[in-house]
Amino acid sequence: MRSIDAPTLKAWINDGQELAILDAREDGEFGKSHLFWANPCALSRAELRARAILPRRGVRICCVDGGEGELAARLAAYLEGIGCTDVAVLAGGTPAWETAGYVLFSGMNVPSKAFGEWVEHHYHTPSVDPGELRAMMEAGQDMVVLDSRPMDEFRRMSIPGAIDVPGGELVYRIGEIAPRPETTIVVNCAGRTRSIMGAESLRSAGVPNKVVALRNGTMGWELAGFSCDRGKAASFPRGTPASLPTALERARAFAERWGVRSIDRAGLAALQADGSRTTYLLDVRDPEEYLAGHLPGSRMAPGGQLVQGTDNWVAVRGARIVLVDDTGVRARMTGGWLRQLGGWEVHVLEGGLDGPLETGPWRQDCPEAAALSPTSLAPAELAAALEAGAAQVVQLSRSLDFREGALPGALWGVRTRLAALRGRLAPGKRIVVAAAEAAVARLAVPELEGLGIAPVAVLAGGVAAWKAAGLPLSADRRNPEDADCIDVYLRPYDRNDGVEAAMREYLSWEIDLVHEVARDGDARFGQV
Repeated sequence: MRSIDAPTLKAWINDGQELAILDAREDGEFGKSHLFWANPCALSRAELRARAILPRRGVRICCVDGGEGELAARLAAYLEGIGCTDVAVLAGGTPAWETAGYVLFSGMNVPSKAFGEWVEHHYHTPSVDPGELRAMMEAGQDMVVLDSRPMDEFRRMSIPGAIDVPGGELVYRIGEIAPRPETTIVVNCAGRTRSIMGAESLRSAGVPNKVVALRNGTMGWELAGFSCDRGKAASFPRGTPASLPTALERARAFAERWGVRSIDRAGLAALQADGSRTTYLLDVRDPEEYLAGHLPGSRMAPGGQLVQGTDNWVAVRGARIVLVDDTGVRARMTGGWLRQLGGWEVHVLEGGLDGPLETGPWRQDCPEAAALSPTSLAPAELAAALEAGAAQVVQLSRSLDFREGALPGALWGVRTRLAALRGRLAPGKRIVVAAAEAAVARLAVPELEGLGIAPVAVLAGGVAAWKAAGLPLSADRRNPEDADCIDVYLRPYDRNDGVEAAMREYLSWEIDLVHEVARDGDARFGQV
């Protein structure tokens, strides 16, 4: 297997050719220390994630880990096994990168977060602190507070009186939400950068209102001693807004300024047939719209989340990105920001929703899982086996989801590291794997069978089927403990202890990113 040193990889990052840097560690491990342009590709989900983020198998790839060596080598071997032809491993992993004098970053979605901080510095995005916003509310000022996060985050905690309008919807919907130019618009998120990006989207689009970001978001609000709402669901009006012509004119001007191109279906087919370049096809509409009908082969990537978490969808520097929506507003706004963030070649697909559409979620093929035929138990069968003491559950939910809903007596685990559970598995009891995704459950069966302890089966329909059957789930915020949640990078409010300190640390981390990026030198924000 080919090995390269840190200076070679540094040169690759800056040579203008396509490159994917994939880190084989779990997200929680990745989040502690990684390369700026590295993309998390945990071994436990590699069969699903690698195919999703590498549309072209011939792309140049470098696999990285935290110095273990084995993890990167295993990921590289897997990639070569599915047909990737240009794969290397960074010798010595992240420690070698640091020893060579290069910068390492903590956190998740670092390029997007750093870009948000750069946007504030570059565009001088105005903001208000929580005390100022509270005074505006108490004075009865003509204003709206718009939360730029997805609804699941909004429900968890929100500013009193706020409306959920995810960032990609803001320019599209603002004419209905704030039709009077005298209305002040305040955009917030949990921390900083999605507030900044939402506010600056409106400003860059030429919205006449006064627009400000809420400094430090819901975290800052609570740190200032104010209370957030919980469980709210106020949201933007659905459907095509009557103010569409104005929104489209604004979005077109923004996209043209940054070199976003238009393409038709024939042009898309030509891009996808070009084996020399990578092409991503992403639908930036609201998730409800995507699920109701989308272009076959397109992935759901709501615009605001795509800009603020680009590495969730796009792993290849220098790739082509084709964006799909219904009216062109959301695709053009998203495209303009992506051009400034990573310099990708960005196209808006005209007429992208004409013709036959698919419904439901996007699903990644997983031939490795499809080739397995493990024994399965229906929820009622598993419940009876548990009652009789004849079964034991290994649950492969995300650690945070396991805390909120674990099957009776279940052990939490991470696939590819299930040997860690050997001492807690009872000989003689059937092991039943429960997971959120059928492919993950199937792939875990050979690993557990390899422990030689007991027969292994899967729960048909996974945790969702168990819950739908009305069977019991238990909640325990300390199972697993924070330190054991290697599969996720814990946000401050996911932690059990030191939440306030973690909030302050997170906000300081975001603010400092712009300086760390300058020291690293591999970002070219605003240079297209």
